[in-house]
Amino acid sequence: MRRYLPTLLLLVVLLGFLGLALSFMVTTWRESTAHMSVHGWVALSLGVVFSVIVGCGLMALMFYSSRRGYDERASEPQRRDDN
Repeated sequence: MRRYLPTLLLLVVLLGFLGLALSFMVTTWRESTAHMSVHGWVALSLGVVFSVIVGCGLMALMFYSSRRGYDERASEPQRRDDN
């Protein structure tokens, strides 16, 4: 049990931060009087969709480059002995 104590403490702290963030979000949402037009909702939706597409594309490129060996360290250049 003592071995897992730091992990459990970290989990409790992070869940506490998540709870605070969610309660702040809900409180702010309920007290807001702002209204968004249809154009705002369309812009928000397109922004979310394109952000997800870009994120997925970058993750795919990361996995592609990792599996193809592009992330490997370059080897030392071969020295030519002219002797």
